[in-house]
Amino acid sequence: MNRPDGGVPALDELAGEWTGRAELNHLPSLRNQWGQGHVNGDLTSLSWLAFAPYSGGYHTGALRIDGSVPAAERLRWAPWGVRRAAEAGALTVTTEVRMGYERSRLLWRLVLRNTTSEPVTAAVEQELLAPFAHSEVDWGWLYGTPWNDGHHHDYFTTERIRDEAVADRPRQVQFLPVGERWVRLGSPRVPGIQRDEDTEPMLLESELPDHSTPDSGRVRAPGAACRVREIAVRRAATGEVLPVGDSGRDTDGPAVEYAVGPGTDLRIGTVGLGGGDVLLFSVRVDTPEQTGVILTHGNHPDSLQVALEDGRPVLRIAGERLIAAEPLSPGAWHRMAVLVADTGAELLLDDAPLLTTAAWWEGQRWTATADAAGTVSVADSRSAARSAYAFSAAPDAIGTAGARGTARWDLTLRPGEETVLGVVLEIGDSAGAVARDAADTAASFEAEFDAVAERWRRTWDSAFQPGNSEFSGHLPTLRTEDADLARTYYLGALLAVYLRNTTVSPVGPVFLTGGPRLGATTTFFWDISEWARTAALLEPDGLRRWILAALAQPYERCHSFDTRNLLPVGNHYSANDHALFRTVKAYVGVTGDLALLDESAGGRSVLQHLREMAFRPSTLRATFGGGVLADFGRDAWELLECVPNYRDAVVSLNAGYVGMLRSLAALLRALGDGHGTEAAVAEAEAAELSAAVLGQYAGDGRWMISHPEGDEVIGHCLDFGLVAADMAEDLTADQRAEMVRFVTEHLLDGDWMRALDPGDPVAPLSDRPDHGAAGAFAAWPGATAFGLCRLGRPEVAAGVLRRAHRATSGGLWGQAMEVAADGGYRVAGRGVANRDSNAAVAVTEAVLAGLFGIEAGIESLGKDIGTTRTPYGRLENVRAIGFDLPRPKP
Repeated sequence: MNRPDGGVPALDELAGEWTGRAELNHLPSLRNQWGQGHVNGDLTSLSWLAFAPYSGGYHTGALRIDGSVPAAERLRWAPWGVRRAAEAGALTVTTEVRMGYERSRLLWRLVLRNTTSEPVTAAVEQELLAPFAHSEVDWGWLYGTPWNDGHHHDYFTTERIRDEAVADRPRQVQFLPVGERWVRLGSPRVPGIQRDEDTEPMLLESELPDHSTPDSGRVRAPGAACRVREIAVRRAATGEVLPVGDSGRDTDGPAVEYAVGPGTDLRIGTVGLGGGDVLLFSVRVDTPEQTGVILTHGNHPDSLQVALEDGRPVLRIAGERLIAAEPLSPGAWHRMAVLVADTGAELLLDDAPLLTTAAWWEGQRWTATADAAGTVSVADSRSAARSAYAFSAAPDAIGTAGARGTARWDLTLRPGEETVLGVVLEIGDSAGAVARDAADTAASFEAEFDAVAERWRRTWDSAFQPGNSEFSGHLPTLRTEDADLARTYYLGALLAVYLRNTTVSPVGPVFLTGGPRLGATTTFFWDISEWARTAALLEPDGLRRWILAALAQPYERCHSFDTRNLLPVGNHYSANDHALFRTVKAYVGVTGDLALLDESAGGRSVLQHLREMAFRPSTLRATFGGGVLADFGRDAWELLECVPNYRDAVVSLNAGYVGMLRSLAALLRALGDGHGTEAAVAEAEAAELSAAVLGQYAGDGRWMISHPEGDEVIGHCLDFGLVAADMAEDLTADQRAEMVRFVTEHLLDGDWMRALDPGDPVAPLSDRPDHGAAGAFAAWPGATAFGLCRLGRPEVAAGVLRRAHRATSGGLWGQAMEVAADGGYRVAGRGVANRDSNAAVAVTEAVLAGLFGIEAGIESLGKDIGTTRTPYGRLENVRAIGFDLPRPKP
């Protein structure tokens, strides 16, 4: 950034640089305060689009030059859009896609330039796909996306289709599963992202529970009453037939038979299916008109599955479902075979073809039509969603077939000449309205395109302006000569603005947790707590409403909620109490709004929620060890998910409860009115729990987990972060120094850090780039920097924060930053890691609360905490208690 005195940089200065495709493990996202989406590896297509209540499946169509699809060679992210560029023969092609601000609208600008000394002719064809659906339900972390059959989140199928967008002639790669899967008989489990067994290694590639909302409609199908035998796979490469599990024919007897019924859930064996392989089995149905599942390959949304419906065979795979016209004849054995290939999938019955899939764009669900004005409309047959494409320059030809439209321009460009083509996609419920809006936008394309970026610039400027009309608050301006520190601070602030959504929720503006492959309406309790002070400064009214909505959720059994329909999502997180308490504490500490404590949420006052959360350890006391620490149970999914031994009585959240009890005591004393006795009880419990936590110190900056079978040492940043944040005053000088040394020598690494010490014995079993040893979650550098400040080492914290912006991979931070081959860090793409994660705003929080000491808690209601001037610069326009706001009166 080029301002010598610091200050708020222009938004354009925070846009990413052109980055080579090979340098990006995770391609950029696209947002607009309502919707979200992902760019693909070609020059124009998008996937994972959602503008709740509209969600998109598959992708929006690739650009072809003379029949070939150029792959993006370099990309550049900006808050308002993403640019992609490539050389296509004699042409340089640069595209940019933007979302209309707070509109369910997409605008593509295609620039084609002849860089040679000779005239160039080219056929430029844009594929036009709009597989959108309207749904008022199923907006969980795994929100529903539309398929030719049904509405569900199918993570890996969508990713395979995204990868195929660069193919000149796309294949049906969605039918080819990756890796081995269990062959199951009978009732299949409701799949999540991809979770087959509780005992599987906890890797992002293969493991996560179903994080949908209760209204998703996902139910477990029954098994079909039948008998199955001779399960095998025939390999395309060799023709060899290999039995699966024990289902082959015994050496001295008949084939092993399996009885299947409605409640059967039987695993036979694992097998992988490659292109051209055939899954074989024989089935006998004795009772006609059976409905239920016979066999499933895996436990995934895209799984190959053979079932019966009223006795008729059904083939389900990767968003497709086909049903035979006639039922199986009962009482006889039938040979079934399912061929999977990149050209499609086929079910054969007794060696005769029975069911064959069609290409996903061939019009099973969506229909594209063109009108005389040159607009291409797409209608969904299963919902009210309607879409329309229009163009700034009339194509030379428009065609439609099935769900697919095409627009072709036949160009001749002189040496050095360029042409600009604009494409608009509008999504809504009214065919007439979307067609008119698309055409009107295309007619003034350049002005509409430029207006998107200008609107983003105004929003950014408003985020730092007192009394602005966009936000209910504003952020402090940091003035510093330290350009690296400033860039991290302002990129964190931009991430908050980028993930702020003004349209999806009745709550009002909300900060979405991440995505865009997940969570189009979802907020996690834990993530926002990592930067709750910053949120309270920027959007105090919105955060207040969010707190009341969050406390009304059953947070004792979920980890997040759908802000659109206000429904719980996912499994319980043990961090929920600490996260929600810390968020309320930050809000009250910034605003002084004690009236919030009397508000009702979920049938209890906010103050009562705080009481229950703070005193929770008394109900969770371990029956092992000293009997004081809270025991968080044996399910690692409730704690760090990927660290299998991080469970039972961990130090981190016990330290968090110490801080909660002390803050509750301070709040009760501040409220007066006879709360002194309860405050004393909270202080006494905090002292007892603090002593138990300190008893778990293992030396050298590490802590011990208490298990029923004994204690175990671990080196994880979460223990460091919460002990430092909530119990710094309890530590000896030696313990402080050892903790700092542990972090600097074992966790901090280059521009980022590792969540778990790579030398820890459990590290090989925790290969995830968010909470394991392969990298670190978005919040951890900020939380670690704050902890370093609490331990008296702000200069070390400043070093962490100065470097953090270098891990953004040309945009903003994602859920996880992983170690790359060159030793640097990049936003992780493997598994289900998010490209965007609001938790990374913790770096901005660390500047405010750590380097400047504006901790904005209950304690700040009664005394000055923090300053606007430090060796790291100065802050202006701090709108908080003790600064621009008066202290509240109890």
